[in-house]
Amino acid sequence: MEIRVNGNDVERALKILKRELQKDGLFKEIKTRSFYEKPSEKDRRKQREASKKRKKSLRFKKVMREDRK
Repeated sequence: MEIRVNGNDVERALKILKRELQKDGLFKEIKTRSFYEKPSEKDRRKQREASKKRKKSLRFKKVMREDRK
């Protein structure tokens, strides 16, 4: 990953870097790895995240279908 600093605007470059790291999920990964997670808890968390993702994708699909009509 590369962030370029234009005109000594370090603050803006830092903001962009943080946004990119958040998109990549680095902060979330650090948070989950900071403590031990039992395998059963890990499975439950992954199932919760998958169901959230499914519900979110269904919401966007509904919006797209309504736009076509």
